[in-house]
Amino acid sequence: RGDHRPVTDPVRPRASVVTVTPPVAPPIAPATDRALRETAKQLEGLFVQQLFKAMRETVPQQDGIVSANAGEDMFTGLMDQHLAAETPNQWEGGLAESVYRQLRGRLAAAPSPSPSSSTIR
Repeated sequence: RGDHRPVTDPVRPRASVVTVTPPVAPPIAPATDRALRETAKQLEGLFVQQLFKAMRETVPQQDGIVSANAGEDMFTGLMDQHLAAETPNQWEGGLAESVYRQLRGRLAAAPSPSPSSSTIR
């Protein structure tokens, strides 16, 4: 009884450590990469702009000394547009980066058109 041997289960072997490395996407043209990044950034800005717009709609409009008019609505719309363009610059690894990675992976995996199939006859 003084013998303390580890009990091993012959049915379940010990787990081994597996290192998983993310797949590396094939290279794409620099101009395509820049356009893809810019498009992802614009999409992120549009998303944030719509988010600001939805948030403003939840704030009740009060009748005070100065009531809201078309000029104020235009100003807040332009301000939201400016803030929406600048806000994602403060985020690290935001929506644009995720969209870029998804689109880049799909673009790199898509078969490139052969020169004979793109020629119009």
